Amino acid sequence: MRVRFVSPRGAVIEAEGEEGTPLLDLAQAAGMPLEGTCEGQMACSTCHVIVAAEWFARLPEASEEEEDMLDLAAGVQRTSRLSCQILLREELDGLEVRIPPESHDMSVI
Repeated sequence: MRVRFVSPRGAVIEAEGEEGTPLLDLAQAAGMPLEGTCEGQMACSTCHVIVAAEWFARLPEASEEEEDMLDLAAGVQRTSRLSCQILLREELDGLEVRIPPESHDMSVI
């Protein structure tokens, strides 16, 4: 599956991943500044991304737990999601997400 990441500075990075891969894992492999502190356990919001509007409706609905974590994220928008909760699948081939400017991967200092 192909994914287009738009970095906080506007650079477009394209990456490919296998079906079932969490978007967070692909983003980190592509060098995106998503920390993913809780390693996909929905105990933080450090993997927050903004999904392009045309793709948002194709995603499964966010759980209540994910919505609660998004309430804590900086720069949240209507199409915000936690990348750890998005699994790559055929219907998402070509997905585009933007990394919020507030994202900083503190593990890469």
